[in-house]
Amino acid sequence: MTVLIVEDERTLARELGLFLHQQNFNCTVARTAREAREQLADTPFDFVLLDLGLPDGDGLQVLAEAKQNDLTAAVIILTARGAVEDRIRGLELGADDYLAKPFSLPELLARMHAITRRRFGLHKPHVACHAFELDLQTRRLLHAGLAVPLSTKEFDVLSYLVLNRNRVLTRLQLTEHIWGNLPEMGFDSNYIDAHIKNLRKKLGRYANADWIETVRGLGYRVTLQH
Repeated sequence: MTVLIVEDERTLARELGLFLHQQNFNCTVARTAREAREQLADTPFDFVLLDLGLPDGDGLQVLAEAKQNDLTAAVIILTARGAVEDRIRGLELGADDYLAKPFSLPELLARMHAITRRRFGLHKPHVACHAFELDLQTRRLLHAGLAVPLSTKEFDVLSYLVLNRNRVLTRLQLTEHIWGNLPEMGFDSNYIDAHIKNLRKKLGRYANADWIETVRGLGYRVTLQH
């Protein structure tokens, strides 16, 4: 998943980026309100970790403007401010959660996992996928209790399709989610096609994988029962 870290304190921004990268998140850092606005205008992030005390503006104003522009990312406010009013205001503006500084990185990760489950209508991190089970927390695909060997990107593609089960996702949507914004590299749908082909081949060694569907002219869809 893609994460925008809006934090002007360089050490904390670096620690957050390193920790989340180790958890297979694709991170971008903005150190000012202006940079945050530019990034949010260009890239459809999955998460925004938003500091309130920015050198050129208030994080709450950035949040308010982003929500007016139909921000779909989940937002966690990271703040050293102790005022309850600031926390309430952030939640009223559409933030999904907040953490007071200093905070535990594992707690941040747990809250991100919890938000993901809520946003995609899941009650637990395990998702039944026909003959398989996807564990979003440990990042494993299981068949008969045994792990199916997947690369990091193969798991990313599959898990995002599973989270958006029964919905068609375009190749561009999948690419942006996994690699972030690629204007410099150029968009190449072969990135996704190759991973889908490999997923079907690997899953097909264990059981039928036709629930990973190609929707001609549109993209891909994972069909699951609710």
